Amino acid sequence: MPPESLILQIGSALAVGLMIGIQRGWQLRAQANGMRVAGIRTFSLIGLIAGISGYLAVAGFETIGTAILIATVTVIAIGYWRLLSADGKPDATSAIAAIATVALGFLGGTGDAALAVAGGAVVTLLLALRSELHGLVGALHEADVMAFARYAVIALAVFPFLPEGRFGPYDAWEPTTLWLVVVIVTGFSFLGYVANRIFGARRGTIATAIIGGAYSSTAVTQSFSQRLGSGQGGGAENAGIALATAVMYLRVIILVAILAQALLIPFVTLVSPALVVGLLVSYWLYRKAERGTGPAPPGNPIALVPAFGFVAFVAVAAVAARWAQSEFGEQGIAVLLLLMGSMDVDAAIITAGGLEPGTISTDLAALAVAGTILANMSVKLGVTVVYGKRSARPAAVALAASMVALAASLLAGYMSL
Repeated sequence: MPPESLILQIGSALAVGLMIGIQRGWQLRAQANGMRVAGIRTFSLIGLIAGISGYLAVAGFETIGTAILIATVTVIAIGYWRLLSADGKPDATSAIAAIATVALGFLGGTGDAALAVAGGAVVTLLLALRSELHGLVGALHEADVMAFARYAVIALAVFPFLPEGRFGPYDAWEPTTLWLVVVIVTGFSFLGYVANRIFGARRGTIATAIIGGAYSSTAVTQSFSQRLGSGQGGGAENAGIALATAVMYLRVIILVAILAQALLIPFVTLVSPALVVGLLVSYWLYRKAERGTGPAPPGNPIALVPAFGFVAFVAVAAVAARWAQSEFGEQGIAVLLLLMGSMDVDAAIITAGGLEPGTISTDLAALAVAGTILANMSVKLGVTVVYGKRSARPAAVALAASMVALAASLLAGYMSL
């Protein structure tokens, strides 16, 4: 009886061929006889043979395994070359899928069964999403491609090449951590931008507020307030402003959970009352709102220059935090976080997360970061009143109610220090 590991290795290779073969067989089911090289049976056999090749390679029979693998790829190449010569219409997808089956089957045969099956599932999904992916590409604008390219540079082209260790004054700069922050923060923006392109135009103001609030609730507030003040609002903008702010509370909680885990419990305790009030008021306005088409939030938020500027700001803040620690202790750091967060809440969260354990009490740091949200809310309330005028009164009341809840929570937290 073969060992369990052998059954798993060969079985995973066969499973890869079966998954991809089912998809290709169904996709090419309408092809006339002789007009396709491989279907479900052939793909399954390709996976099986590749798995056997991988097993032989790791079992000490490298020459035999390699020969079988080369023969398999050669037969596949000849088959698709003959089909191209006869039909004149290349089916590159099936040829590449067959090569992927060989590679994943070989991987499974060498012992990485789970990775091989997972790869086969991903390949099958990509093949099955042909129409959806083509439709997505057809709907893209130049700005969408630029957003994708910029985020790819931020997330993939820079991060792998950054040096490890701490540098700079007070050893405050850790390049990998600094850039990971940029990846995360701009990732919120990129996801919000993509979601708005997919859903915003169809779902209108409410969806725009929820999606846009994930990356800039202030920008959404200004956009909706301007529509209300100019008399172009459709009735849903007040709900949109309140919803964007409620989403902002959720967003900062997620950022703290990722970047400053030590502050999470005291921070959530401080912010939760305002979040609950914001959600309740938002829901009330949402129920009253009309489902209009509404404006989209501000355009492409992914820009490299602001990303570099954000890194510079966080780097300076890290040095300032360590200087404040040496000069004034934790009270100085708390004031610094509050001042910094008035300019950028994300930067305050990042700086607090980068401090050494014990530098400042978690309760005081959470209080300072939560205080920056109150300052940010004050700006949004002012924008709503100035731009939206009387038409934005419901939104102003909603923001004020959330601010009162947050201020009461901050006061209670300060008194308990």
